[in-house]
Amino acid sequence: MTFMNIVKWTMYTFVLIGAINWGLVGAFNFNLVSFLFGDMSALSRIIYTAVGLCAIGYFILSFRDSEECSTYNY
Repeated sequence: MTFMNIVKWTMYTFVLIGAINWGLVGAFNFNLVSFLFGDMSALSRIIYTAVGLCAIGYFILSFRDSEECSTYNY
C-alpha cells in the first residue's frame, strides 16, 4: 500500500466519522463527539478541525484522481 493510499484512507475514515456524527445530530439531535469528548473541549475541537481538513483534502484528491482517470486510454 502506497503512502498516498494510506493518506486517502485516513482522510476517508475521518470524513465518514464526520458524516455519521452529522447524521446523528440531524436525526436524533445527538452529537457523538461532544458526548465522548466534552462539549467544545480541546479534544473535540481537534477532532472537528481534523474532520474538516480531511474533508477538504479528500475533495481535492478526488479531483486529482478523476483527472488521472480521464487521461487513461481505454
